Amino acid sequence: MITNTKLSIKEKVGYALGDGAANIAWRGVSTFLFIFYTDVFGIDPVSVGLLMLVARSSDGISDVLMGVIGDRSNSKYGKFRPWILWTAVPLALILSLLFTAPELGEQGKIVYAYITYILFTLIYTANNIPYGALMAVMTGDDKERTSLGSYRMVGAFAGGMLVQGALLYLVVFFGNVNPKIHVTDIPNSSNYEVTVSAPLNVESARIKLDEGLGKFEYADTTVKDNEPTATKSFQMEANKDYHFIVSNFKNLTPENITIINQKKGYSQSMYLLSVFLAIFMIITFLSTKERVLPPKNQESDIKKDLKQLFKNKPWAVLLVIGLLFNIYTAIKQGMVVIYFAHYLHKELLAASFMIALTLASIGGAMLVAPLGKKWGKKKLFIYALIFSAAVNCLFIFCGPQDTAAIFTIGIISEAASAMFPTLLFVMLGDAADFSEWKNGRRATGLIYSAGSLATKFGGGIAGAIIGFVLSSFNYSGQDAAAIEGAIPGIIMLMSWIPAVIAFGAAGIMMLYPLDKEKMDLITSDLNAKRKAQLTD
Repeated sequence: MITNTKLSIKEKVGYALGDGAANIAWRGVSTFLFIFYTDVFGIDPVSVGLLMLVARSSDGISDVLMGVIGDRSNSKYGKFRPWILWTAVPLALILSLLFTAPELGEQGKIVYAYITYILFTLIYTANNIPYGALMAVMTGDDKERTSLGSYRMVGAFAGGMLVQGALLYLVVFFGNVNPKIHVTDIPNSSNYEVTVSAPLNVESARIKLDEGLGKFEYADTTVKDNEPTATKSFQMEANKDYHFIVSNFKNLTPENITIINQKKGYSQSMYLLSVFLAIFMIITFLSTKERVLPPKNQESDIKKDLKQLFKNKPWAVLLVIGLLFNIYTAIKQGMVVIYFAHYLHKELLAASFMIALTLASIGGAMLVAPLGKKWGKKKLFIYALIFSAAVNCLFIFCGPQDTAAIFTIGIISEAASAMFPTLLFVMLGDAADFSEWKNGRRATGLIYSAGSLATKFGGGIAGAIIGFVLSSFNYSGQDAAAIEGAIPGIIMLMSWIPAVIAFGAAGIMMLYPLDKEKMDLITSDLNAKRKAQLTD
């Protein structure tokens, strides 16, 4: 079997669809689950942060086990491809359950969140480790693998764009409550009285102004914590009138006001996107092929594989780097909707922002192959980390009105950070090659477990950081006054807190031992050995 195959565009696109599907799940969770838990499901931010951290604590074991299982799986379809097929529908189902908010008490909600979130991480592991390892066995050419990695990241960012760009609009569409809205001028005042009602009970209604301007307060002055805020979340009884006073808005009409059922909107939107997830995964299974096999004389020895794994310096460095850059990106992703909803008061604009970032990400991912060829993957990783983090710090200078600056900073920073995942998964393939070159053994699935471990545990740590920082500012997603008081924490989490983590990762990347010259030598030697193996 020829292992240094040049892959067709069709196969590269088919493989890329798999990461598009994975990112419907992963970016959907990392971007929207925190705000869904706090603002819709009603769980406090500390509990959410702790949940995300605790749920990921077992990932090290599950990821390594899945790597071992993948390496020892044998079927007519290969070692890794069958897992993509077997987990396609279960992953779509558990994603749907994550964004379902059943009627439960406070403790019941937390238990439900723990069960569904842990199941999600386990099923994602069973899908994503074999998917990542598949890259390393589709071709033995490390430069062709870099090209495949670029296609993969384009697929990943396209999937991210689908969920991040469409979800908020789908929430508005599916969450429409067909409200009756009546606006009345208040005499001798620039304020308005707004009366709203809905034909059905709405447990998690949210009222806001489309332009993000103006302030709501309840007309009933006996309501506690009735400070003027940009939005109000409340429960609606069918056909009951609710009265608000709106200030700081000129020429207010009913068309300026939006009321949505957040619970229904989020749930039904994610159900739809989960269908696309399953379809894309199945296409990946059908369109790819495994070509690189372990050495013929390699015997199954888990103990030896684990021993060699932890002595594999490139793998160890990539594990730490992957963890740090995933914390960096997960904090940023987790804060986007909160930042736009509660700081800019333009929640739907977050969708446009995320689409712009995704387009920048696709451009950044496509630059990895030519820039990696010029500088080598190690140097490119370091340059991208430093540049992205430095630009991201500039968010701290942006006010709510600085939309153009916010978009510019986000786009430039994201174009550089898009190179991180592309490089990481390509370099994990290099680490697998290094192990085979040095030890005569190949444990591709086990090595790729680092990628999944770093992604999930990094996301868990990021969720904990977000939860604890927002809690220190007394954030409560269902309390408009508390949201206003947490604005300094929201700005910190959007700007310099993730940047500090990226700067640290750049320093650790200096320890990575596989530069361009070393990889050229390894690739040449391995291809010679594989060619000789085929003639035996």
